[in-house]
Order: sequence, then C-alpha cells, then structure tokens
Amino acid sequence: MVSNAKTHLIHDRNARGRTQTGWLDSYHTFSFGNFYDPNRMGFRSLRVINDDRVTPGAGFPTHGHKDMEILTYVLEGAIEHKDSLGNGSVIRPGEAQIMSAGTGILHSEFNPSETEPGHFLQIWILPNQKGLQPRYDQKAFPIEERKSKLRLIAAKDGRDGAVKIFQDVDLYTSVLEAGDVVNYHLLPNRYGWLQIANGIAKLNGEELRAGDGVQMNGEEQLEISTDIGAEILLFDLG
Repeated sequence: MVSNAKTHLIHDRNARGRTQTGWLDSYHTFSFGNFYDPNRMGFRSLRVINDDRVTPGAGFPTHGHKDMEILTYVLEGAIEHKDSLGNGSVIRPGEAQIMSAGTGILHSEFNPSETEPGHFLQIWILPNQKGLQPRYDQKAFPIEERKSKLRLIAAKDGRDGAVKIFQDVDLYTSVLEAGDVVNYHLLPNRYGWLQIANGIAKLNGEELRAGDGVQMNGEEQLEISTDIGAEILLFDLG
C-alpha cells in the first residue's frame, strides 16, 4: 500500500490475496481464507471484497454464514443463488443482491451458464447488530441509471430504491464511458472506499486500474474520471 495523500491509502491490486482452484479464480482485497495481512483486515464496517471468476457450470456448494451483510454485484455473466430461506434466483449485471446472514443461513452460488464464465464482486459488511433475522433481497438497476452517474444501490434506509443494508453504509456504482467525470462530496466524520471493478479510472487525477481500492478518511471532494471507460463502486461509510 502506498499513500498518495494524507486522506488516501491505495490498496494496490497486485498486493491482493489470491485463491485458485480448478473452477474459481478469486482475488481478495482484504484478509480472507488462507490470505492474511494484518494491514488488510477491512476498513470501517467493510470486511471483504472478493473479485471472483467462476468457470461455466461451476460454483460454491451449500455453505453457511452468520452475522454478516453479504452483497453480490455481478460484472459479467450470471450467478444463480439458492438459500435455506427458500429463495432461488439468478443475479445478472446491474443487479444488487443483499443477504443478511444474521442468526444463520445456508446458501449456494453457481454459474448457471454452460458456456460463459461468471465474474462478480462479493462484499461482506459487518452488521450494526448481531442476531438479525436472516433475509434476502435483490433489485435491478438499469444501465441508464448507472451510466455516467453515481447510482445508489445499497443504503441503511433503503432510499431511492436501493436495497436495505443493516449498517451505516451508502454504496454507489457507476459505469463510466471515455471522458466521463463524476463528483462526490465526502462529508466530515465519514469515510470512503473506491473500488475499481473494471477498466481504468482516475481519482482526483491519480490513475487506478481494475482491482485497485482506495480508502479515504475525512471530508474531501472526489473527482472520478476515465479516459477509456470504467466501472466503479463507491462506499460512503460511517
């Protein structure tokens, strides 16, 4: 990690952990599984950002979680979800899926395509309380709402059609085209995290590539731009 300003800390994509199996290629922004880095234990309530690629027809068999807000954001292909609450759905690009593991939930995630790989981000956020009733929600956000602008997709109060998350977090996403610029004001006593999901973007003029993450502390005016196109996630954290 290299600091480029008092309020910024870049988590370099090349310093992420990695898990490779026959069907999974996963990069870990924060400590996860066999990857442990005491400087990468999460940021505020943000605990996991895994960048997962799954081969056609493969996936994660049924496994359990507790006391975690788990958000899935698909970048390419699709992911099929099934859980012990009886939910079954396919998540596609532009959709946000939230699962409160709470007191305990079992689920599986598979790539339903026999020909196309799946690429998605799985994000874990520590909830604001333990022992929540497990729940599931999924919403679609058309490309028109995300193209060249920031679109809120997850929030504590579920405003503006976002999925509700039990934590003081606002999560925005944007699909930027060449030449696009979006701005965001990070308020005092708030914290930010910018994740580059695809392409190449600049934060206040500094180049970032897919897999890079930037943590931000304190009030700041953010300018996010791109010369070639990018897809980004921006977390506003308590």
